[in-house]
Amino acid sequence: MDLLQDILAAIGVVLNGIPQGLLALSYGFASVPTGIGFAIGAVACGALNSVAPISFQAETIVMAGSMGKNRRERLSMVMFGGIIMVVLGLTGALSAITSFAGDAIVHAMMAGVGFVLVRTAFNMVKENQLVGWISVASAVLIYLITMALDPSNALVYTIVGSLIISSIAAKVAGQELGQNAVTEKMFRLKVEKPVISLPVVRGALSLACLTIGANIAFGNITSGMGTEQLNVDQLTVYSGLADAVSSLFGGGPVEAIISATGAAPQPVLSAVIMMTIMALILFLGLLPKIGKFVPSQSIAGFLFILGAFVTIPGDGAAAFTTGEAGGTVIAAVTMSVTAVFDPFFGMLAGIVLKLIVAATGLAL
Repeated sequence: MDLLQDILAAIGVVLNGIPQGLLALSYGFASVPTGIGFAIGAVACGALNSVAPISFQAETIVMAGSMGKNRRERLSMVMFGGIIMVVLGLTGALSAITSFAGDAIVHAMMAGVGFVLVRTAFNMVKENQLVGWISVASAVLIYLITMALDPSNALVYTIVGSLIISSIAAKVAGQELGQNAVTEKMFRLKVEKPVISLPVVRGALSLACLTIGANIAFGNITSGMGTEQLNVDQLTVYSGLADAVSSLFGGGPVEAIISATGAAPQPVLSAVIMMTIMALILFLGLLPKIGKFVPSQSIAGFLFILGAFVTIPGDGAAAFTTGEAGGTVIAAVTMSVTAVFDPFFGMLAGIVLKLIVAATGLAL
């Protein structure tokens, strides 16, 4: 019975990951090499007895996709960002950075990313208003209903339901689907030579800052569902390694997520099962085939809910209630700069302001 519950929890997370995988495809990330990232995660979780799986994460996908002007820049950002995280995890510097920055800055940065998600959602609505508006409307309706009935699985119902409803609407309206879907050959890998430029460096630093916040927030939420303890440094190492290797061959980022496997009877086993299933789906080239029936704008509703209903309220509230000296203004500045520019400049702005407050004793 425990094994069955482990498998069911894993399947639920897979259903949540597939639409976000389609989002990654829309930004040019290849699916087959991303399977390597999931394989690294599965092996690492099993070997390290870690309860925190990695999967497609909308925040990182959107950030890399929006900051990179082309596919090569996006891949380079993800690879260098992953290498940065591996170094931080191996040296234990992650804990030092987050302790120095403080909760107000970390949570405010994540809230700022929530605004980026909302902006991305409405950019998708502009691209395809029929699919976009139906996706947003159905997502809001499904989320509100399921939050009242089954809050622990509300996001899963929201993403799957809004995607199906908006895809059916596109089909009924006679829209052409799948014209951007790319068929990939199974296990066909090609090294993608990275490029170094100021935009790539900025993007890599931004992804690293975002991952710092996500690893702490999402990883601890997942481990908090059960009784297992989380080693954030270990999570940082294997998620960073998965990013670096996946992107080297053209794959997308795979990061820490809030995973229902954490509540399974055997959370580590459930996490390994989930990542193994995702790896098989990607290695077999099934994700692009699904994309032939799903418009990329169908993810708009989920991005809106994730940003406006989950990330902004949750992290925003945490950022503004830390009680730190000048915390309210520091959080506001960090969140605003992140929303307008990126997580790196957002965190940098917050840290600089925090140092000014500490040095001058200003009461903000």
